[in-house]
Amino acid sequence: MTTDARISNSKSTNSTRATAAGAIGNVLEQYDSVIYAFSAVTMAKLFFPESGSTSGLMLTFGVFAVGFLARPVGAVVFGYFGDKYGRRSVLIWSIVLMAVCTVLIGLLPTYRDIGVAAPLLLTLIRIGQGMSTAGETAGSATFIVEHAPKDKRGLLGSFQQVSSGAGFLLASLVSIALSLAFTDAQIESWAWRLPFLLGAVTGLVALYIRIGVPESPEFDRGNTTGVDRPNPLKVLAATSLLATVRSVFLISLLVIGYYMFLTYVPTFLRKVVGVATFHAQLSNLVCLGVFVLCIPFFGRLSDRVGRRPVLMTAAIGFMVGSVPLIALLATGSLPAVYGGQIVIAVLLAAVAGVMPATLAEMFPTNVRFSAMSIGWNFSNTLFGGTAPLLATLLISSTGIDFAPAFLGVVAAVLCLVIVVPMKETHKAAL
Repeated sequence: MTTDARISNSKSTNSTRATAAGAIGNVLEQYDSVIYAFSAVTMAKLFFPESGSTSGLMLTFGVFAVGFLARPVGAVVFGYFGDKYGRRSVLIWSIVLMAVCTVLIGLLPTYRDIGVAAPLLLTLIRIGQGMSTAGETAGSATFIVEHAPKDKRGLLGSFQQVSSGAGFLLASLVSIALSLAFTDAQIESWAWRLPFLLGAVTGLVALYIRIGVPESPEFDRGNTTGVDRPNPLKVLAATSLLATVRSVFLISLLVIGYYMFLTYVPTFLRKVVGVATFHAQLSNLVCLGVFVLCIPFFGRLSDRVGRRPVLMTAAIGFMVGSVPLIALLATGSLPAVYGGQIVIAVLLAAVAGVMPATLAEMFPTNVRFSAMSIGWNFSNTLFGGTAPLLATLLISSTGIDFAPAFLGVVAAVLCLVIVVPMKETHKAAL
């Protein structure tokens, strides 16, 4: 084997390992965040028992949103260290923090045990989860894309979102298994803790894989130590601030899609539409399965035709289709419930499959982690964490079951405003 061939094989191996390392940790991050939302009805009874059904659910989603308020802080902290000292170490620490926080929720006493201290502790733990997710989501995307060959950035970068979908899928599977294995009384008594304690296993696996992966070659290319590198936040403010702001609105469609169409819909179907718990969960599981399978297709498609055409098509689909699709789900008809969610899954997969590479290509290496982290997490705080709460408020205030669909329309318009004038980057060097 020639020297060039050995170098090529080594790069390919490192690229595959980096993709696996970034993806497995992101599965845990998304699982830990989403299992809380899937457990919202039970959590409301355990931590806000003195509130009414709707009020307790809103308070539970309020705590869910609090975790997102911590993301901007985590984005700045993890982004700074990721650009100054390296991507790999930040990804290791973020996975440790998330695993610890998730296990702590599983061990947490409820309102019946310690009164008002229970929801207060839950809120503090959610803040820790939010900070760790801030470092993980953008960090794993940066790490994977920087390891990827130029002509496969869309494909390999899409696995960061495949892993996000897999985290959602895992949370949905665990939620279904819990409802099938235990009675409602058993779940409310003790079995609700099991999905959170399961996070420890995934965390250990992710930590093991990440420790053995080399640093990003793009980051190492500068041949400077962390001490010698300028403050990435100052560099970002001077050179990439406008692009970072644009990224916040570009990502809005993805985060609203995740936390409204994928996370909130099972609760919407159960509490608002009256669909049986089994079908609410199973239809979401089918939706997530389709979503995960379609993401790499759109990532690869963007390597061939460009990022803009794929993003524009998906955004137009959401702008036109959000209201009809949610209205379809609100009928409660099982074919409509399953079919509507499958269409949503395909549209959202188009956005998700392109997003990691698109964002990475918007920024230079010296500020890429910080810029992506700030953009991704500010968008999550503004649009993602509040989506279930806003959806509940919209239904409560308007009396219209499909009112949450307007969130999808707004996000699609915001995305289009950014994408239409954007330059194509799929053939550009990082």
